[in-house]
Amino acid sequence: MDLLHSNGVLIIQHLQRDYRAYQDFLNFMSHVGDPRNIFSFYFPLWFQLNQVVGTKMIWVAVIGDWFNLIFKWILFGHRPYWWVHETMIYPNQSSPCLEQFPITCETGPGSPSGHAMGSSCVWYVMVTAALSYTVRWKEKSAVSLHRLTRSLLWTIFWIIQISVCISRVFIATHFPHQVILGVFAGIVVAEAFEHTPAIQTASLRMYIKTNLFLFIFALGFYLVLKLLDIDLLWSVPKAKKWCANPDWINIDTTPFAGLVRNLGAFFGLGIGINSEMFITSCKGKNSCKISFRVLCIAASLATLQLYNFVKIPTHTEYLFYILSFCKSAAMPLTVVALVPYCVHTLMRTTDKKCN
Repeated sequence: MDLLHSNGVLIIQHLQRDYRAYQDFLNFMSHVGDPRNIFSFYFPLWFQLNQVVGTKMIWVAVIGDWFNLIFKWILFGHRPYWWVHETMIYPNQSSPCLEQFPITCETGPGSPSGHAMGSSCVWYVMVTAALSYTVRWKEKSAVSLHRLTRSLLWTIFWIIQISVCISRVFIATHFPHQVILGVFAGIVVAEAFEHTPAIQTASLRMYIKTNLFLFIFALGFYLVLKLLDIDLLWSVPKAKKWCANPDWINIDTTPFAGLVRNLGAFFGLGIGINSEMFITSCKGKNSCKISFRVLCIAASLATLQLYNFVKIPTHTEYLFYILSFCKSAAMPLTVVALVPYCVHTLMRTTDKKCN
């Protein structure tokens, strides 16, 4: 692994030295690949366009990130920004200089990349969903258009994935092999859910059981290894020690923070999609109207931006996890039930006045 890591450091140095002019773009692409964007942007957009795709997106995101956590705990992957200071392969303690950025100092293990895995998961779902519409075209000219569209969409997919991967390597938070592993692991998870139609009819009980399984398995895995004197949070002290700026350390990047955030979003989706508000609004006569969907998209995106102003206190770790779970649960619940119901009520009131 030292050879793989040292070659990765050379690539990072090359990117930071020769592609400095693209720093703003690469930092932006790192934000594009942030798994949190799935819940605050991609999901509210797609759920109102196609509830099947939106539901699948949350399942893929949550299960994919859960597998990412388990893989990270198993693989014990180092991150470049601390590895260069702790490895013994460089003579006379002449470790390479890697520049750090405000988004560099993630505290979890590095392999596979969560950003790369989450980005490939959600974009794979979006591309296959878009292609599912064009595959129905039967005319000869339409078939040619479908092939052109397929080539274009998959080209966009790979451009985005490569850009996200390069950005994560550029900021020295991942080695190249970690982002490559993340991309292909995400594709595998997303493809698995292409053949799992049962998630579309899952009951609230199924959501709760799945949530409990994911939580108990992850917590049990952590506790069992801790009893064996294996600390799965070994990466947190390293991040705090070698991060260039202590203010860049964020509790939101710890392994359990991601787990709690995903379980909250999954729980919120389960409640929302099995609620009376969802059935009344998204299954009612207004659900087929373009105006209803456009209003739901606009209202959902606007409302979710307000959640960014809700700052969760970080002085108590357990309180942070509880509040993070509640905040994450509120986001899909807002998109699936609250906003559509309010829009439905508003449209119904308007129709009554017109009549």
